[in-house]
Amino acid sequence: MKFAVQLYSLRHHISSGEDLLAILERVKELGFDGVEFAGFQGLSAEDLRAKLDETGLKCVGAHMSINDMREENLQNSINYIKTLGSDIFGIGGADTATETSLNEVIEVLGNADKIAQQQGMKVYFHNHTSEFTPPLFAEKPGTIFDRLKESCHMQIDTYWSFAAGQDNYKLITENKERIVDLHIKDGKGHTPTALGEGENDLDAVIRAAKDAGIEWLVLENDDPVPDGLSDIERSMKWLNANAR
Repeated sequence: MKFAVQLYSLRHHISSGEDLLAILERVKELGFDGVEFAGFQGLSAEDLRAKLDETGLKCVGAHMSINDMREENLQNSINYIKTLGSDIFGIGGADTATETSLNEVIEVLGNADKIAQQQGMKVYFHNHTSEFTPPLFAEKPGTIFDRLKESCHMQIDTYWSFAAGQDNYKLITENKERIVDLHIKDGKGHTPTALGEGENDLDAVIRAAKDAGIEWLVLENDDPVPDGLSDIERSMKWLNANAR
């Protein structure tokens, strides 16, 4: 199993392209195998790929905007991610509060995933808690998660699924064909923490990942304490001790 970090966790350290290139070096020094991007700071895909190759890091995807998934922008997105060396990319959330907005997300991501798969790529949606409850408008049965996974691939954020009352082992193993990778995250009372400092059943997540054949665990902390680098360093120590 390999470990990556979602660079949103380090956003307070990144305010320029130079910062982004420098943080890749620090991520490698901490022992990570890959990164998932959350913005590119205006850098070309070629420059980012050169730095990834220099550090030995693998791009395991990127969180982009839903506009990047629209047909008029999609090919540019595919080309950028391909140049980085990944075959997956997606969005970190979207407006699904009404039937109209949910249907738009389903349509955009479904079309993007279909086109991407024709080019050896996959498009995913990253969950929070709300996707695991039936929508209030409920014109169709099932949760928002159920409806989204029929249109595109999914990236499971295992703390938000836990906070929503899901059995992570069951969720992951029963949906393994639709899952691109997992965000491994801990937390208490809807506040994310470093791994091992919260309430998530992380052992179940790791066991499910192994049983489902999922290659990458992507670390994320929405609100790192006291800062992103020290927070992910603590989490990496936990991963090395518990997930190898």
